[in-house]
Amino acid sequence: MSKPLIVVIVEDEPATARSLSGMLKKLDDTISVTVTLSGVEDSVEWFENPENHYDLVFMDIRLSDGLSFEIFKRAKVTKPVIFVTAYNDYAIPAFKNNGIDYILKPFDESEVEQALTKFNSLVLRNEKEEEISKLEQLIEQMVAGKRQHKRSFLVHFRDKLIPVETSDIAWFYTANEIVYAQTTDNRQYVVDFTMEQLEQQVDNSQFYRANRQFIVNRKCITEVAFYFNGRLMVKIKPEPPEHIVVSKARVPEFKNWMNR
Repeated sequence: MSKPLIVVIVEDEPATARSLSGMLKKLDDTISVTVTLSGVEDSVEWFENPENHYDLVFMDIRLSDGLSFEIFKRAKVTKPVIFVTAYNDYAIPAFKNNGIDYILKPFDESEVEQALTKFNSLVLRNEKEEEISKLEQLIEQMVAGKRQHKRSFLVHFRDKLIPVETSDIAWFYTANEIVYAQTTDNRQYVVDFTMEQLEQQVDNSQFYRANRQFIVNRKCITEVAFYFNGRLMVKIKPEPPEHIVVSKARVPEFKNWMNR
């Protein structure tokens, strides 16, 4: 009987964590997901405990209370990490923090299987140098921007479908599991994508995931105001149905994005 592979999942989206756990067990019934952690603080506490044992970590990068790279500064993560994220901007720091693979959301079973195969290859045949070389090529492709961004979205309007240019969308908004696109000329449409899928499809230099509910277009931001407890409020046109607030943990990242 094969030795069980003990996996830790660090992911703040419960649905994504459940999906990943299900895929892992389907691909290899010897895999045991020992714990699912949702943020930086509980992850630091768990990894600092020497009694906790694991073989592999699947880790999101943007967590509810900050970037997961903070975990490596505060706790000793000794095992390989497979990063699972909607952003390709963090590939280089990911591989500097125990990363052996980098999966972009939305992911499917074949990508998770390839990541596991890569892990097994590194562990069983000591081929780490060769695999890292291949991963570096992947990073170069990402940095070169070979992934194409959507130029338009096909949306439902009355009894027909119409194309809406991505550059004409002021913000995306989700409520009650429905995602809306608001255009600069104050029209609103329903789009058939999740917010996580949209993050991958739009140009991250132009659009930013301000919080769980909003993705905003840089050119439509009119003002950024200081808010309670170190947070920021983003003012944008057309006016959204509720305040767009950037958490304190994400303020530095947001400022860097605005300053590009």
